[in-house]
Amino acid sequence: MSTKASLFDVKAQLTFYGAYHSNPVNVGIHMIFVPTIMWTAFVLTCRVPTPTFFPDLHWTINNYLAFDLNWPAVYAAIVAAYYFVLDPVAAFIYLPQMGLSLLTATRFAETTGTVAGLDHFSASLALHVASWLFQFAGHGLAEGRAPALLDNLLGAVVLAPFFVHLEELFVLGYRPQLHKELTNSIGVEITRIRKAQGEKRRAKGE
Repeated sequence: MSTKASLFDVKAQLTFYGAYHSNPVNVGIHMIFVPTIMWTAFVLTCRVPTPTFFPDLHWTINNYLAFDLNWPAVYAAIVAAYYFVLDPVAAFIYLPQMGLSLLTATRFAETTGTVAGLDHFSASLALHVASWLFQFAGHGLAEGRAPALLDNLLGAVVLAPFFVHLEELFVLGYRPQLHKELTNSIGVEITRIRKAQGEKRRAKGE
C-alpha cells in the first residue's frame, strides 16, 4: 500500500499509532491528557492573527461557549473531515466532543480572569506543557519507548484525539472485528519494531 493511500486507511493509521501506545497505563494517560492538549492548543492559538480574507464571524452562545472563524476552527474542520474519511460513524460520534472543545476554548480565550493566579492564556500554557510532560512520562516509564511524534509528528498529533476516541468506543463494543484486527496488526508491528531495535543494538556491539 502506498504512503498516500495509507493516509486514508484507518487500520494502517491506527496500527502505526497503536504500536506506540500498547501499555494500559500509557493509554490511560493519553485518554486524560490528549483531550487536554487539544483544548489548551485551541485556547493558545485563538490569538494567532487570521488573514484579512477570513470572514469576520463571531457568535457568543453563552458565558461558556463561543464560535469564532479562527485558526482553531479551520484546523478542527480539516481534521474532522479527515476523521470522516477514516471512519465516518466514529467521526460523527466524535463531532460533539470536538465541537464542545472548540467552543469552550474559544470562549475561555476571549474572556478575562484568573486561574490559580494566572491569566487564561498563561494558565492554558502551563496546563499544555504539564500535559505534554505527562505524555512523555507515560512513554518513557510505562511504554518504554519514544513517542510516535518523534517518528511521525503530523500523524501522531492529528491521530491522537481520534485514537483515544476509538479506544473508548472499542471498550463499549464498537466494531469488534476492527478492534480484533487492530490488536493483531499492532502486535505484529510491535514485534517488527523490537526485532529491528535488537538488530540495531547487535550491530553496534559488533
